[in-house]
Amino acid sequence: QVQLVESGGGLVQAGGSLRLSCAASGRTFNNIRMGWFRQAPGKEREFVASLHWIVGNTYYTDSVKGRFTISRDNAKNTVYLQMNSLKPEDTAVYYCNTNPPSESLWGQGTQVTVSS
Repeated sequence: QVQLVESGGGLVQAGGSLRLSCAASGRTFNNIRMGWFRQAPGKEREFVASLHWIVGNTYYTDSVKGRFTISRDNAKNTVYLQMNSLKPEDTAVYYCNTNPPSESLWGQGTQVTVSS
């Protein structure tokens, strides 16, 4: 049974930084694309960033380009999302999943709150 566990969220002032982690258990990632998604209050979940586990190429939604960086640690089977220059509009619950996402892999997410 594959499980993804997100961590690293918190409360930060605008302009601050956070690093989110997504640790996978139950399998080792190989030829797969991993993604970060977020859901703000009253809004649908949206794509944030993705990374191919082997090739390493990345994609970002326009609103986070230049501020967020997705990366992975093969040895730890973990995907990261480094978030810099955070804005209040980045406030959301952040989730990791495959990209495209698998319904069975949605976890609890980690809350990111950016104060103005």
